[in-house]
Amino acid sequence: MINFIAEISSNHHRDLQRSIKFIDAASQAGCSAVKFQLFRIDKLFAVGALPDKEVARRKKWELPIDFIPKLALRCHEVGIEFSCTPFYLDAVAELEPYVDFYKVASYELLWDDLLVACARTGKPVILSTGMANLDEIKHAVEVLRNNNCEPTLLHCTSAYPTPHDEANLAAIETIRNSTGCEVGWSDHTVNTGIIHRAIHKWKVKIIEFHLDLDGKGAEFESGHCWLPEQIGSVIKQVQDAQDGDGNGIKEPGPSEAPDRPWRADPSDGLRPLKSIRDSSN
Repeated sequence: MINFIAEISSNHHRDLQRSIKFIDAASQAGCSAVKFQLFRIDKLFAVGALPDKEVARRKKWELPIDFIPKLALRCHEVGIEFSCTPFYLDAVAELEPYVDFYKVASYELLWDDLLVACARTGKPVILSTGMANLDEIKHAVEVLRNNNCEPTLLHCTSAYPTPHDEANLAAIETIRNSTGCEVGWSDHTVNTGIIHRAIHKWKVKIIEFHLDLDGKGAEFESGHCWLPEQIGSVIKQVQDAQDGDGNGIKEPGPSEAPDRPWRADPSDGLRPLKSIRDSSN
């Protein structure tokens, strides 16, 4: 089974009803989880790192903390998991009663204290590895394991959007072999072929992707967000392909049965089999 995780990012407009619509759309598309982000701009960037105008703009992307229990409840009502990325240490405790798993972003991979805080909750941790080299990834895994957490890693390229020829999907196997962790793909390409390649060639079991409802989200113009009908089509293709695996036994299928008697008879090479010809006389 392939688990698709819909990343809502800052496309929610600080609107609870819109946020709930994201959850419903993700569930209807076939996702197994939805992920939001919990950050506060003054705890995300050092003073002076961004112009005041940019700080003010990004404050409008902050998810209200009182949304969290309501979003978790809606996820569980529609049968999918709720996750949220903590971007400051207190956010770990604020999310703990509600999340089914934590997701740590690529930008926070170097922050041991955040990794430790997530691990010590005892909840599963998924960690994105964009921009990281192998030594940095192995260190983060060691920190988590030292705190009794076996993480799942997501290979990704932290460019928004990612050119398809920079996806470097072969790194999935490199990370898997070097860490022993389950490795998935966090997509920023919005490329159907890349999703299929990650699943069918590199055997990932988790696909994370950025979702927008209607092309009006704060991040949609960047070009790295899927719309529900786009990702829904991909998920259906993946599910249909899995249904095609069958039981592995080589035997005639039910849909073949009517045609079996119409094969060439071994005695004269003519169709149908002589038993069918004889019975029609």
